[in-house]
Amino acid sequence: MELRHLEHFVAVAEERNVTRAAARLHLAQSGLSSSVRALERELGAELFRRTARGVELTAAGQALLGEARRTLRSAAAAREAVAAVRGVVGGTLTVGTEQCMGAVDPLGVLVAFGERHPAVEVRVEQDGSAVLLERLRRGRLDLAFVAGTGGPGTGGPEAEGVRLRVLAREPMVVLCAAGHPLADRRQPVAPEELADEVFVELHPHWGSRQVADAAFAARGIRRTVGMQLDDVHKVLEVVGRGAGIALLPRSVAGKEQARGLRCLATAGGITWEVSVAVAAQGRPSAAARALLASLGPTPPDGGDRPE
Repeated sequence: MELRHLEHFVAVAEERNVTRAAARLHLAQSGLSSSVRALERELGAELFRRTARGVELTAAGQALLGEARRTLRSAAAAREAVAAVRGVVGGTLTVGTEQCMGAVDPLGVLVAFGERHPAVEVRVEQDGSAVLLERLRRGRLDLAFVAGTGGPGTGGPEAEGVRLRVLAREPMVVLCAAGHPLADRRQPVAPEELADEVFVELHPHWGSRQVADAAFAARGIRRTVGMQLDDVHKVLEVVGRGAGIALLPRSVAGKEQARGLRCLATAGGITWEVSVAVAAQGRPSAAARALLASLGPTPPDGGDRPE
């Protein structure tokens, strides 16, 4: 039984789809299917059954999954132990991050980390915080830069078995077009004053959307979301065309795409946090520990916090 066969099996089991698993592993779909069939022949059992949506584990596949993950973790630990004797940090580091993290620049951090540790293969997955935390919980990521909450009446990234270390905080602001009735407002805007507005929003798995939803829900305010997008730059473009307002982290107001928009402070302490998340169980890999050690100090009142 080869480790690559187990790695391929775990990828298909987690993705529940051979095409997605092949893309994740950067393999041809035919090669991945052949690898899984070779493992099934060696074990003398079918590991997957096809469904309308993709594939699902058989009883034999479910029995193998936990052992396969343990075997792969043990193999990685063995490689790390040898590398440590040589004074080298190596292996693969899979990191998740949201787009546009404000005061934190995950991609810049990872580029600098790669320069210091060239023996580490760094892989990056970009998505919303809720999706990244789920991948971290399932063992698909070593760590993730996620966004979410801070302050009263807000909500944020939550996932069992995850620990968060706060890296930065900033207030949420209202962005609107120059011709909007709120454009000349000088005083902070309370959520209650925005109840009749139409919002341009990111999808619900994004951190800033979760903070906004929780802030309004905590006050019992129902709001109207006119558009949901998966790109913050598109949100700014649509707001600039007068299709609605947006509630976003203050750093977003400094983007080129926000030029010409009005930025209004919010009342009520609506704040978002950028955190690095790691699995609560188990010890991070040597590469993950090295990356965590390279991050700056936690801001006041921050720190590791179980979710």
